[in-house]
Amino acid sequence: MLFDTDVLIWHLRGHKGAGEIIDRAGERAISILTRMELLQGIGNLHHLKQVKNLLKDMDFLVLPLTPNIGNRALIYIEEYGLASGIESADAIIAATAVENSIPLTSGNIRHFKSINELKLVPFKP
Repeated sequence: MLFDTDVLIWHLRGHKGAGEIIDRAGERAISILTRMELLQGIGNLHHLKQVKNLLKDMDFLVLPLTPNIGNRALIYIEEYGLASGIESADAIIAATAVENSIPLTSGNIRHFKSINELKLVPFKP
């Protein structure tokens, strides 16, 4: 299962449902972009340690940005940008899930629902 940034943020804030959906996932993965987004939002060393511990303790695999993911993300922006409002970060995360043939869990359904080949698992905070 690939997790969108919002699910991990909810978990770090103590949301029980986010923790449960993460716990139920057999294999846990995030896009390198999600890792960057998590680190970008860090306010202090304590939060940095929390994020690093979450990724390490729950054995998240961090999937790299590849040329195929970049190309697919560009296609998503061109095809779905106007209709769904998908932006580059979400396009890269969706492309990461599709290119790796794994479902994506997100609470941001509106941006992803138009991508037919994406297997989307909704998270409701």
